[in-house]
Amino acid sequence: MKTDNLFYRIFSTLPTLALELAGVTVANPAGYGFRAEEVKQTAFRLDGLLIPPTDDPAAPLIFLEAQAQPDEDFYGRFFSEIFLYLYRCKPRPLWRALVLYPRRAIERLDPCYGSLLALPEVRRVYLEDLAAVAAPSLGLQLLQLLVAAPQAAAEQAHRLTRQLRAAGKPSTLPLVEVLDLIETILVYRLPKLTRQEIQAMLGFTHADLKKSVFYQEVFAEGRQEGRQEGRQEGRQEGRQEGRQEGRQEECVALISRQLQRRFGRVPVKHARKIRRLPLKIAESLAEALLDFQTVDDLAAWLDVHADPAA
Repeated sequence: MKTDNLFYRIFSTLPTLALELAGVTVANPAGYGFRAEEVKQTAFRLDGLLIPPTDDPAAPLIFLEAQAQPDEDFYGRFFSEIFLYLYRCKPRPLWRALVLYPRRAIERLDPCYGSLLALPEVRRVYLEDLAAVAAPSLGLQLLQLLVAAPQAAAEQAHRLTRQLRAAGKPSTLPLVEVLDLIETILVYRLPKLTRQEIQAMLGFTHADLKKSVFYQEVFAEGRQEGRQEGRQEGRQEGRQEGRQEGRQEECVALISRQLQRRFGRVPVKHARKIRRLPLKIAESLAEALLDFQTVDDLAAWLDVHADPAA
């Protein structure tokens, strides 16, 4: 399931990668959008649907599925979803079907669907073949990280990160967005390493970390939830302390999540001190921890900034 999610995150970030793999050339590839969609009144769900730009009738609708596990019933379900979806489309669009397998051994063929698999609209891609591509695009290099051996994936990611930094800007995507995607792939591929260790391996700087999708989303979410909780509590109790307390609690929760992601379990004595930090000091810790290399750095920071009686 984690592998499937990574596949779809890559295609959500780089929809044009599906066009490349499907062998489709259109006038406006940037006009494609990626989404999941339920087939109404059925139990079917299309996890990968690339919607073409409305002003290009020659651009096909693309059905995308990533199969990381063997499934005897996959093709029956996949073609049922496709044809039911097309049946309900008015007008009916041109279409392509793209199936991705990490390795050929995962695919389960059923003679019942042999003629459908032979259609020119259907293409199967085996990612193990990508290693032989001489000059892979950025999208193909990201897919290679999913199927390479863990150590090879780490080396490829490090090399790709250096190349992207040297180039300055990868295609039309912000550099930080691509770096964040590379980091996420390695977090999955190298489960024995912490996120902090992976960031160090990739040579991420403090500025990179503060710009990362993970930091921006989690920190913004935490601050927003803290403000909402504080406002609600303030309305209920009618005092400023309620708002401050709500923000402080959410900020501490954010810090705890970040520390757990980076270092695993935090010692109880440190967690107790963090819970007692005033809001402004807690917010300072939320930023300072990005520079911490070990739990000892956290301990040293708390010795300076936390109340000794905590």
